[in-house]
Amino acid sequence: MSDMKRGNRPLSPHLTIYRPQMSSITSIFVRITGVGLTLGFLLIIWWLLAAATGPGYFAFVDGLLTSWLGVLIMVASLWALWYHALGGVRHLIWDMGYGFELKTADMMGYVMIGGSFILTLLTLVII
Repeated sequence: MSDMKRGNRPLSPHLTIYRPQMSSITSIFVRITGVGLTLGFLLIIWWLLAAATGPGYFAFVDGLLTSWLGVLIMVASLWALWYHALGGVRHLIWDMGYGFELKTADMMGYVMIGGSFILTLLTLVII
């Protein structure tokens, strides 16, 4: 079987062949936001450990976390948390056997993206 001529066909599907779909895009972003959440949580853990260490070290870490870069990282982590949570809701809906039609799946992807931004803004306004 391995000695068959394959011609110019690729061995497996590749990104250059298939057009990205909403489900694949949102799935990739769920993985990326998962990594981002890990980094954000590590910063929060560092901040808590610095608070337990002493006032001098806490002031240093708190200064980093409250700087423009720290605030940007925390806001991005908040967005990633909402995006990840909405992805979980989407999967719960799929686990119940609903939402597999292409239009519905695409709509849920747009709701994930738009909803995560809206919920992030609402959270920032409320806080």
